[in-house]
Formats: sequence, C-alpha cells, structure tokens
Amino acid sequence: MKAVIIGAGIGGIATSIRLAKKGYEVEVYEQNSYPGGKLSVFEQDGFRFDAGPSLFTLPELVDDLVSLQEESEDIDFPYKKLDESCRYFWEDGKRLTAYTDPEKFGQEVEKVFSVPSKVIVDYIKNAEFKYEKSARIFLEKSLHKRSTFLSKEILPALLNIYKFGLFKSMNQVNKKALKHPKLVQLFNRFATYNGSDPYQAPGILTSIANLELNKGTFYPQNGMFQITETLLKVAESLSVKFNYNSRVEQILIKEGKAVGIINNGEKILADLVVSNMDIYPTYRKLLSDQKQPEKILKQERSSSALIFYWGINKDFDELGLHNIFFSEDYEKEFNHIFKKKTIVDDPTIYVNITSKHSPSDAPEGNENWFVMVNVPSNSGQNWDELIPIIKESVIKKLNRILGTDLENLIKTESILEPRTIESKTSSYGGALYGSSSNNQFSAFLRHPNFHQKIKNLYFSGGSVHPGGGIPLCLLSAKIIDDLSPAAK
Repeated sequence: MKAVIIGAGIGGIATSIRLAKKGYEVEVYEQNSYPGGKLSVFEQDGFRFDAGPSLFTLPELVDDLVSLQEESEDIDFPYKKLDESCRYFWEDGKRLTAYTDPEKFGQEVEKVFSVPSKVIVDYIKNAEFKYEKSARIFLEKSLHKRSTFLSKEILPALLNIYKFGLFKSMNQVNKKALKHPKLVQLFNRFATYNGSDPYQAPGILTSIANLELNKGTFYPQNGMFQITETLLKVAESLSVKFNYNSRVEQILIKEGKAVGIINNGEKILADLVVSNMDIYPTYRKLLSDQKQPEKILKQERSSSALIFYWGINKDFDELGLHNIFFSEDYEKEFNHIFKKKTIVDDPTIYVNITSKHSPSDAPEGNENWFVMVNVPSNSGQNWDELIPIIKESVIKKLNRILGTDLENLIKTESILEPRTIESKTSSYGGALYGSSSNNQFSAFLRHPNFHQKIKNLYFSGGSVHPGGGIPLCLLSAKIIDDLSPAAK
C-alpha cells in the first residue's frame, strides 16, 4: 500500500517514519527545496542560524522515532540536558536565571525576589500534576474518537478536572498561586508557547511549565536543525522518498475516499493521504471541491513572530542560550496582539544565541542572535511600516537593559515576518500554531487528525490536534499511526 504525505515539516517527516515502519511505501511532497518547514537553517556571512523553533523539550519523542530506523543503520541523536532554561531581564534592573531543577530555581527566586522557594517548588509540582493527569488524553490521543473517553486514563482525569483551571485564565491561576507580579509575568509567558494570550487562555496551560522547568530543557549537539536532519535520515533508511520543489495542487477524492494527489499537474494515486500542510490552505486549496469546516477554519489565529537574525560583533557574558527581556505592561502587549492586531511600543523580546553551545555558529568573538517579538498574524497590517518601528524599539530596549550600542555591533541581518512565514511554510496569515488557545474548549476545537467523512485522509502538524511546537507535531504523527490501517 502506498501513502503520500503533503509537506516535509517535522510532523510530515515523523508521519512518514511511522507509516513506513507500518509497511507503507511512502512518498513526501514538499513545496520548498529543503525539509523541516519552520525547523530549518540558513547561513549568512559566516553566521549559522536555526531559523525556527529554538526550545527543545521531551527529547524522548525524537528518540522514539530514531529507534524505528532500519536495523542495518547506525543513526544516533546526541543531545545534552541544560542546567538552566532561560535568563530573564526587567527594565528595573532585576535579573533572574530559571534553572531546570525546581529546588534550585526556587532558591534563585527567593534570593532575587524574597519569595519563599516553596512557592515555586509547589507551583511546578502542581504543573506536573496537571500535565501527568491530562497529557495522555489531551495530547497523546485523538479527542474525536469514542475510544479515548473509554480509556483507563479518563477516570483519573475526570476526578481531577476541577484542579486543571479550565474555567480560569492562566493569569488568574498564576496571580493566585504566585502573587509577585514579576513571577506572574514570567509564568504567563508560557501561553506564548502555543501562540495564545495568558489573559484569555485557560489555566490548564500552566501545565506547560512542567516541561521546561521540571522535565528539562535540552540542546541537540549540532543545534535545532539536527532534529530535522536526524529524522530525515531515519525516514530515508526506511526507503521514504522525498520530492522537493513539489507543490501539490489537489487531494483527489473518489466515492468518499482519498485516492491520491495532483502534484505539478501529475496525478499520483495512493491508498492513504496525509496533509502536513496548515489546515486552512489544505481545505481552501487542496480540498476546495469538498465541504469546508467553516467553524474550524474561522477560529482566531495564533500569534505570529517578527524575527531579526543578527550577527553580533561581541560576546555578551551575561546572556545564555535563551533570554527574555520583559515589557513593562504585559497585558497591554497581548491586548495589542490579539485585539488591536498590532504591536505595542514596548514589546517583550526573546533572544536565542546558539553559539553559546555551538561556537562554530559564529566567528570567534561574535554571537548569532535570533531576536524574536510576538506579533499578530497577518490580516493586512502595513508590515513595511511596522517593522522598522519595532526594530527601533527592540534595539533601544536591549541597549537600555544591557548597557550597549547594538547598532554598531550588527554585522549582518536577515528578517522573517508574518508574510514570509506564510509564503515559506503555508501557515495561514503566518500564524505559528494555527488557531489560538484562547478558549477553555480550544483542545476540542482543533481539527482532528483524520477526516470524519472522507476515509484514508489524515492531518498532521501544528495546525491540527494536539497543537503547535515540536513535541505536539511529533505526537500528531503518533496519533495518525494509531488511527490508520495497517498496510496490506
């Protein structure tokens, strides 16, 4: 039996591995000349930049896929666990290092903010509890199959559902548990991990903190693109064929079944079709002749990003791999992103510097800065006017907090913004995670990993269940593996 996969993003590659291992002959069709989707890489003027996701958690999900390689191969995936997850900076001079050991992080919080370490330790234990009780239902299984709600995991989840914070916002949960405004801001930040607003998103998303601050933050030996490279090798070891520069034009449906695709004008028949493309263009372009799930497609988009890739002619000892420079008014920032659909004049800034762990990513004495600001998805804003304004704000803020002069340190620059994110990855409006999670029922409102009316048609990646980010994209492939028929 043959399976075709549309898109070689991380979810598409993971799905190809699982289907090939299941006995399918698998071909992947990718519109770009390279694999990985958002998880890609580029070099410029002697600097190497991981272009997309920069945080690596739950490495066991990658290990699991690597273990499926052809037995004659010897593909490994070296990575290390990090002692710290992020360094935080505020305008008033406060600085805090978040360690991946809850006890050590609690001690740091007590030293910097005079908040008892027990507050942090208890908070992270609570996040762990929520994650462990809910993950197997909300993340690892389809929420659109009756069998999920008959599984042995459902009863413990239902018995503890009142503890999940489903009917309170993240901000409400965090204000009650943490009280200190800077700590509330720090833990509200985890809403951005799926492109949402902590003042609207449900409190159960506080469980995200468990991944980074308890299970741990990791770094692949050769940077984030190593995840794409490794999984590509595993897929190819299983005889998966990748076709680049291949823009799929249509998914073929016959008598209620997916029977293939049209790619570059050529009809390609298959027994099973998987779209790793964003769900919006999948329906609007590839399934335009089918009934459209308008309620799902019209959901609020997640946030997008404006990223400056800067080659910096200096080493900053006070910075780590992950760094956050907080805005003074966090609620105002999210109000601008999700309600006003624009950017606040004092945005929170994320700076990722892989040369801290991979020195060859930048010339000696230099650093490769991935500088990101959360922005709304593209809905017609004048980005050509906005980008220079935001860049000026970012530079001024970093100059103030670090006491430096960045204008004279930037040796090279590249920019990624909502319009180019959409053109490169087919993410509708440049939204990084498909729809937002600004609703307590958002997990149930995402498109399922299968089509409920069309047989042999499946969906993987960050715009469908269980959501965006590397771990969830990999889990979408696992769900498809569980749902799809065995190859005959």
